[in-house]
Amino acid sequence: MFRSHKVGRDDAWEGIVTKKSRGMLDGSNMYHFVEVRLDDGESVKVRISRRLWKSIEIDDRIVKRPGADPARE
Repeated sequence: MFRSHKVGRDDAWEGIVTKKSRGMLDGSNMYHFVEVRLDDGESVKVRISRRLWKSIEIDDRIVKRPGADPARE
């Protein structure tokens, strides 16, 4: 199963990056996304910062802790 997900401050998850993408959804701002296969096997598409997007590659592990932004592990 695949779902799109807006990262909330209280969310907690971790998984492996399976795809990177970016786009100008509103015509003026560039948004950066990754698809992540979570440890439970579910896949989610999440928006991340440009800095994180540029620093990760496919098969890297990223972690989202409550109260923190997603980060490379």
